[in-house]
Amino acid sequence: MRAYADELREMFNRLQDEGLELHARAKAVQATETSRDGLVSVTVGARGELIRIDLDPRIYRRPDARALADTITDTARKAAEAAQQRVIEIFEHVIPAGQFKAHLDGDVETVMAWLANDMGGGR
Repeated sequence: MRAYADELREMFNRLQDEGLELHARAKAVQATETSRDGLVSVTVGARGELIRIDLDPRIYRRPDARALADTITDTARKAAEAAQQRVIEIFEHVIPAGQFKAHLDGDVETVMAWLANDMGGGR
């Protein structure tokens, strides 16, 4: 239990020392992904918010609104995943990647299981 408390204290101290810089770096993250056919590019911010969509004019050769919408959605999802991964990497030396991802995903069960296990109450 003492080792865990020491580990938490060390993590807190690193966050305190580097927190503002890490936060600024994480906020600045942008990720751009391009669809497999190369006709759609989507750029998102650190939280997956849409920043830009670029459509190649060749999309008008195949007027299929449903396919275009699906391509945009899939490309935006991939860009959001890439942005989240970059944010995780920024904090990785301070917070273990799996734990940080669980927090970002809102995976309360996993977070609680880690805490219980780390505190000696795991099943």
